Amino acid sequence: VQLQASGGGLVQAGGSLRLSCVASGRINFIHNMGWYRQAPGKQRVLVAEIISGSRTDYADFVKGRFTISRDKSKNTVSLQMNSLKPDDTAVYYCYVAGMTASFTGFSSWGQGTQVTVSS
Repeated sequence: VQLQASGGGLVQAGGSLRLSCVASGRINFIHNMGWYRQAPGKQRVLVAEIISGSRTDYADFVKGRFTISRDKSKNTVSLQMNSLKPDDTAVYYCYVAGMTASFTGFSSWGQGTQVTVSS
């Protein structure tokens, strides 16, 4: 299963960006879809995720500003990021886990997309 992320870029503080990630391959079903981020010199951390297609979970530092959504028909997960802050600057990675058409479990990471927020 391959993931293709898009939507990163440079934005001023207070602005918005939308990230999208498409999963392709022989997918039977997807259990988790989410976004992580890694700032320079720091560990990769969870930003937001959708579990079992409905339950959402957000890191405290993005609650009220970011919204995660999923399009099941297109195997796509998106992250709407509003009120961006310089501290949101990082490489954002999408993550998908589920089962393939061969009934084997999979977990895949996207290639990462840079988000830079200027002050």
